[in-house]
Amino acid sequence: MLGLLVAALLVALAYFALLDGWYLVRVPCAVLRARLLQPRVRDLLAEQRYAGRVLPSDLDLLLHMNNARYLREADVARAAHLARCGVLEALRALGARAVLAASCTRYRRSLRLFEPFEVRTRLLGWDDRAFYLEARFISLRDGFVCALLRSRQHVLGTSPECVVQRLCKRRVEPPELPEDLRHWVAYNEASSQLLRAESGLSDITKDQ
Repeated sequence: MLGLLVAALLVALAYFALLDGWYLVRVPCAVLRARLLQPRVRDLLAEQRYAGRVLPSDLDLLLHMNNARYLREADVARAAHLARCGVLEALRALGARAVLAASCTRYRRSLRLFEPFEVRTRLLGWDDRAFYLEARFISLRDGFVCALLRSRQHVLGTSPECVVQRLCKRRVEPPELPEDLRHWVAYNEASSQLLRAESGLSDITKDQ
């Protein structure tokens, strides 16, 4: 019995030492919770909320939440969001998947140890290749927007239009993207063209 306990402890230590253990647990749990325990969200553009709290493992040397943790929390909240509104299910049915192609974060105020917050995620729109989402980190202490993250989810194997059409059972025109987001999309496209030119690739070659 003691041998089994020691073996289990060693496996657990190896899991967290060699792999990003908590992340590999949290994302599937967030998706399962969204699918099984929370009501389906029919409005694709509706804001969804995901609760969090700053833990000691989230801190940096200045004793506030590490900037990389915002990306991690936004990732978990985004997975739950896409599960609740049916996008993940539609992607699977179409034999497709979505990958994070770009993100941009504004940090406005630090989140401190044990401070509760919400990640409020919403779909801003889509184009022929990607979904665009926003995540706001709201301090539950006073409602301040501590950080704002925009992300581009590149759809592989189908198109965002087909995903939305499957969910809504009809063709839906994408909403107009906010002006600042359009500037960011243009920046990413210009950056891609420069990188393709540096690599000696033609303009036809697209980022994957």
